[in-house]
Amino acid sequence: MLAKLSTRPSVRRWAVPGALGLALLGAGLPAAVPAAAADEDTGRGLARFYDQRVRWSACEETDAPKDLQCGKVTVPLDYGRPAAGSLDLALARYRATGPSRGSVLLNFGGPGGSGVDELTAGGKDFLHLTNGYDVVTFDPRGVGRSSPVSCGPGSVRIMEATDGDEGMKDPRETLRQLRRAAAQCAEHSGRVLPHIGTVNAARDLDVMRQALGDDKLNYLGFSYGTRLGAVYAAQFPHRVGRLVLDGVDTLTEPLAEQGAAGARGQQTALENFLDWCVQDIACPFGQDARDARRQVLRLVGSLDQDPVPSAFGEPFTGQDLVGALSQGLYSRRMWPALERAVAQLVESGDSGGLEGFVSGGVGFPVRRAAGGGLTDPEDVPLDNLPAALMAINCADDPDRPSAEQVTRSLGHLRRRYEEASPVFGRYRLTQVLMCYGRPRGTDYIRDEVKGVDTPKMLLVGTRGDPATPYRWTQETAARLGPSAVVLDNKGEGHTGYASSECVHRKVDDFLLYGSLPPSGSSCGPEEGRESGG
Repeated sequence: MLAKLSTRPSVRRWAVPGALGLALLGAGLPAAVPAAAADEDTGRGLARFYDQRVRWSACEETDAPKDLQCGKVTVPLDYGRPAAGSLDLALARYRATGPSRGSVLLNFGGPGGSGVDELTAGGKDFLHLTNGYDVVTFDPRGVGRSSPVSCGPGSVRIMEATDGDEGMKDPRETLRQLRRAAAQCAEHSGRVLPHIGTVNAARDLDVMRQALGDDKLNYLGFSYGTRLGAVYAAQFPHRVGRLVLDGVDTLTEPLAEQGAAGARGQQTALENFLDWCVQDIACPFGQDARDARRQVLRLVGSLDQDPVPSAFGEPFTGQDLVGALSQGLYSRRMWPALERAVAQLVESGDSGGLEGFVSGGVGFPVRRAAGGGLTDPEDVPLDNLPAALMAINCADDPDRPSAEQVTRSLGHLRRRYEEASPVFGRYRLTQVLMCYGRPRGTDYIRDEVKGVDTPKMLLVGTRGDPATPYRWTQETAARLGPSAVVLDNKGEGHTGYASSECVHRKVDDFLLYGSLPPSGSSCGPEEGRESGG
């Protein structure tokens, strides 16, 4: 993957580029697996997976902190046929500094984000938890070092026609391109692709729990990681320990509605960024906020018509710029770096600064993944993050638009999305199309993840979250039932733990001491950790 910026937030919900994301619509070829408790499964050929223990050693990567340890856990490729093969999942941990109550597992979101990379780069945010836990994270199946999926080199460029005006005028060409992209994703992703998705990832979590020696799962999930935590709670309610969901994902909205909500949220975040930027004499869009909004649209259109060369030699288009803006807007801490990167592009045509924000680097060269065991970090495909995002979202969503629906409604959908956001609408429209023609995803999440009978869990929703609207926290809490306790973070940015001292403190108090705030209590914006500068 492209180098991560030191100013990046610790957690974020990965967005899907428009022209970039369309290339990955074929990534999901899901096979839904019915949920079953570990106690029942051990008699069905899974005992050897539940009997293992993680062996920890120093991480081999030169940039890894010296006190970070790495390990692996082996899981079945197919839980329905555990003898048919296995996968190794990469783990990393910081050991507890004192008496330990076991492990707390972290998932940083995505779907498609590498937990090992995130803990390596941002572990300092979680060191207080080592007062009571080993802090552990992992690369889920299909992600990072854990049998990474890919759509192969050149897949983005296949899709260019479908994302532009000509593609929208000829929906049949869009369908043809989607099918071609699907074939490429299947070709480059290997055996893990039919078994990717949150239902299987939650079962992997339970194997990890046992391999770590824990009777209960203590868990902190961000963004997509909240979906994973909720699915685990539904599958293994008797195994839930202290569970926190921050930046709560929806369990029920179809991808079409998720995409529209994302477009609106990102448009608001962009306008907030521009209001901040124009107060600075160095803002590349001048000092008038209304004119700055027009300039962003002109810049995107200009780059779509006449891209500049990237550091990799591939064209850097307007939709690549939209993808970079989408990532940079997730946290106010990233705004200064985003402002400098855009100025670099505007002033000298250099896209280098922005390329660091286009996480996953889809459209840029793809390395080949190594075979067998954990994938070497140098061999993780550069498009793995967005390829995994597509694969997991397709596996989790049962809706599949027909060819007739796509042909009939493509123009209407584009207009609807562009009304939600003139900048990000086209970019987010891919969420409607990305699972076209794929096998039906699981209906387990939408139909069964509700009314969980677990100990109390903490749900954190942020009012100004551009990726997971606060109403999703309320809806998911109502769906999960009396076990869900809601903390209302009246701040900005995606998730609250890394941005609010108040949220950080209340989450740590719950995980370390079992102290829950009253449901409906809040953290005020004045208690935020970010200054925007």
